[in-house]
Amino acid sequence: MLPMFLTLILLALQPVCLLYTRAVMESAAAETARLMTTTTAEDDDLKEFTRRRLAAVPNVSIFHAGGPLSWDIELGRAGAGGVSSVSVSGEVKPLPVIGAFAQAMGGTAEGGYVELKVDVSYQSRPEWLEGDYDSWIAAWD
Repeated sequence: MLPMFLTLILLALQPVCLLYTRAVMESAAAETARLMTTTTAEDDDLKEFTRRRLAAVPNVSIFHAGGPLSWDIELGRAGAGGVSSVSVSGEVKPLPVIGAFAQAMGGTAEGGYVELKVDVSYQSRPEWLEGDYDSWIAAWD
């Protein structure tokens, strides 16, 4: 009975770790996308801002493998449409029981790692908003 209980605990542990990591990744990407619409900071500074938020993920392979500098962060500046995008990806080493299933399903990369990726886009200017800065100022003159 004890081995079955421990196996069930192990099977429940990995999804919790993955969900936590994904939640932190999504939050960090969303904060960075919102910041990109309001600042003129360099891309390196924005990536460091994202890495600082990703530091909430423990440096344990079942949460994130490779250390704090191994996150892959891609930034897309707001163009004419006013949409900023941030993509964050990292790798996780699955526990042995789940790793066997992931390898059998073909969901692992080189070394048995599983990639987690989050894409967030943020529209800085809503579609219903009309005019520009000059027309807003003219309304107060």
